Amino acid sequence: MAPLKSKTGLKKFDTAARHTRFYKPMLATLGGLPFDDPDWLFEMKWDGYRAVADWSKGKLKLYSRNGISFIDKYPIIAEALTRLKHDCVLDGEIVVMDEKGRPRFQLLQHYAEDPRWPIAYYIFDILFLKGQDLKDLPLLQRKELLQQLLKPYKNDLLRYSDHIATKGKKFFKQVMKLDFEGMVAKKADSSYHIGFRSNEWVKIKHHNTVEAVIAGFTEPRRSRKYFGALILGQYKGRELQYMGHTGTGFTQQGLKELWQQLQPLVVSRSPFAGKVKVNAPVTWVQPKLVCNIKFTEQTNEGLLRHPVFMGLRMDKKPDEVTNTD
Repeated sequence: MAPLKSKTGLKKFDTAARHTRFYKPMLATLGGLPFDDPDWLFEMKWDGYRAVADWSKGKLKLYSRNGISFIDKYPIIAEALTRLKHDCVLDGEIVVMDEKGRPRFQLLQHYAEDPRWPIAYYIFDILFLKGQDLKDLPLLQRKELLQQLLKPYKNDLLRYSDHIATKGKKFFKQVMKLDFEGMVAKKADSSYHIGFRSNEWVKIKHHNTVEAVIAGFTEPRRSRKYFGALILGQYKGRELQYMGHTGTGFTQQGLKELWQQLQPLVVSRSPFAGKVKVNAPVTWVQPKLVCNIKFTEQTNEGLLRHPVFMGLRMDKKPDEVTNTD
């Protein structure tokens, strides 16, 4: 596969995918307000795990944006993909729905232990089909080919991620009404750039969410067990910067499971570059675990207001959690 050339508006990522059958997905930039534009398409922003499916010569790969396999974690999705008649490489999001049909990241986290909630792979792009490289085709044409590929399969597990054209403001109102995470605006003629973040794809959020590295935990208070709050950070260059702490969003079982995962990571020194002010005794840990955090706003100093723990992210590495993501 020939190397991609850097283009205006594209941020370069790890490009090992050019030389192997591991395709690092194209990423969107963070945008502001919703807009209308006849040259753009608007899709739901799914609250789940980004996943690339590579079905070729009877062999399947299903993996996260950094190459972690999802086949054993979500075998029902993997099995559905093996029914596709044509070799292809697909890009989408694995999600689990709540009782109102809304994707919920916490339910996806615990799907293996509680599989009663409906799971689906929402597919929004196609990179290859029957040996043909589609990445340089306009997005709208790629989506038409994707829809044709999925049309024969009456399967709730594999779902075509639809869009509307032009009317981004109206679409975003529907996103808010349904209480979805947000929407993604995409130029209708955009190519697919493996390993790049592009301003031709723009994510516009309804809920404020961010990824954070767990740097420690405080002692529990009163009747609470295991820990009180998580100490959160985000990388700026090579230095871990303090973002605040959160003690909400946990079930009793969730507290226990996360505490158990943190125990092997305990260290004596803070992983932060500078001194962090905390209001309770802290146990520091190696910054190995990444989590999703929901919040109301972020201060000029980068601190989160009213942060709520949403679950761990197995598809992200700590050094990917930066203040530019």
